[in-house]
Amino acid sequence: MTLLRDEGRTPGRTPGLTTALTTEELAVWRMLQRAQVHITRHLEAELLVAHGLPLASYDVLTQLAEAPDRRLRMNDLAGRVLLSRSGLTRLIDRLQRDGLVAREACASDARGLFAVLTDQGAARLTEATPTYLRGIRSEFLDLLGPGEIRLVREMLAKLPITAAP
Repeated sequence: MTLLRDEGRTPGRTPGLTTALTTEELAVWRMLQRAQVHITRHLEAELLVAHGLPLASYDVLTQLAEAPDRRLRMNDLAGRVLLSRSGLTRLIDRLQRDGLVAREACASDARGLFAVLTDQGAARLTEATPTYLRGIRSEFLDLLGPGEIRLVREMLAKLPITAAP
C-alpha cells in the first residue's frame, strides 16, 4: 500500500485508501507532526528541569488560572486540555497531592466536581510561565519572519480544531 499518488495522474481514489497524497502533501503533514512533537518535547523538558512541572500539568494550571474564580468543572477542564478523562483524573490527583489544585463539590450537581487552582498552584504557575514563554519564543516564534505569524494563524484557522474558550 502506498500513501503517495502518481502526481502525473488525475487525483482520485486509490483502492484501499481514502485519498492518496502527493509527495509535497505528505511532507507538509509530516513536518507539522514533527514540529509539534519537537516543540512539545522542548517545553516539557524545560518545565521539568526548571520547575519539576510536566507540560500537561502546566496546561491544566493555565486553564484553571484563566477560568472565572480559578475553577472549572472536571468535564469542562477535560474538554480544554489534551488528555483523556481518566488521564485528567490521574493528573488532578497528583496536582492535588502537591497542593496545586483542590477539588470541590458542585452545589448544583451532586455528581459534579470542580478543579480549583490553589494559591500554591498559582504561584507555581507564575514561576513556570517565563520558562514556557521563552520556549515558545525560541522554538517557534523567533524562527518566523515579519508577517509569518499572522500567515500561520490564518492557515491554522482553516483547520477543524477547536480552540479552548
